[in-house]
Amino acid sequence: MFLSVFDLFKIGIGPSSSHTMGPMTAARRFLDEVAGDDWPRPAGAKVDRIGASLHGSLAYTGVGHGSDRAVILGLAGQTPQTVDPDQADGIISRIAADKLISPPGHPSYHFDPA
Repeated sequence: MFLSVFDLFKIGIGPSSSHTMGPMTAARRFLDEVAGDDWPRPAGAKVDRIGASLHGSLAYTGVGHGSDRAVILGLAGQTPQTVDPDQADGIISRIAADKLISPPGHPSYHFDPA
């Protein structure tokens, strides 16, 4: 069986892809869960606002390692495999200015990254 270096290592946005790939993936999965019909909420209720917090080592190193940015990008519908690093700053700046996340194929949600 042939293994590529890409089977062993994953490339993600940095400066520490080990602190960005997991949070971005988790945020994106959360986004998909919230938008789905299985999310527990009272009948007719809609999600209007999303918040996020980091815990453990991600909380201690999050800003320096980019975990906070990764969560925002994940909530914006990005994944480690599809995010364009050249567009990441623009996406995050727009969300910070508008206090609104509008992921493709999902409704818009109020979000304050501060």
